[in-house]
Amino acid sequence: MLDRPEKTLGVLGGMGPAACAEFLRILARDCPAHDDSEHPKIIMLSDPATPDRSDGLMGLGPDPLPVIRKNLFALAEWGADVLAVPCNTAHYFIDRFREELPVPLVHIVEATVEAARELSQGNCSWLLATDGTQKSLIYPMCAEKMRYHFLKPTQSQQDKVQRCVRLVKGGDLKMAGELMREVVQELWGERDVPVTMGCTELPLAYEASGLPYEHQVSSLKALSDACIRVLYEL
Repeated sequence: MLDRPEKTLGVLGGMGPAACAEFLRILARDCPAHDDSEHPKIIMLSDPATPDRSDGLMGLGPDPLPVIRKNLFALAEWGADVLAVPCNTAHYFIDRFREELPVPLVHIVEATVEAARELSQGNCSWLLATDGTQKSLIYPMCAEKMRYHFLKPTQSQQDKVQRCVRLVKGGDLKMAGELMREVVQELWGERDVPVTMGCTELPLAYEASGLPYEHQVSSLKALSDACIRVLYEL
């Protein structure tokens, strides 16, 4: 019989709600548990009122850092032993105070780059992410440390990716899937390498697109896998 993890996972969600729900679904699906008692204890704080991370990074809206920081410290105060945030762009702000956190954070960008490196034969993949994440360079900087490389879409392709994000947030998965398929097929026409979903809404769009699952890296699954390794000490 597997022992339930001793550590409690604190999840900061609401950025956006559908992506966080999918993260929890993947986590429950992939945990090496045989019954309820072997699953980890999870404390969740979902705050969809957090200012838009991409808009904040681009200077188009209020700074979300104070809200993100307050909520992560709240999770630690409530008893979380390890933290996870299923939002990529949020980590640009989290990195500014990560060392101040009282408990460890499973970093979604680091986990996703590692997963992309494991999948890719040619040591590179296309990076699909929000405008803010692309501008922040958080992914290429992390990849450089791991001797990995990301290819960047054109501006017109990036505009479609950003629209995909908005469509998922608005609940239109059908249109998001169609747009994702269009963008990815364009990218594969230029270079046939995997696509890395550096935004937690994009795996939902990719799933709705009908494209081959094995040719993409989901930041949601990468974060879930990394959390499972930490929680179960694998």
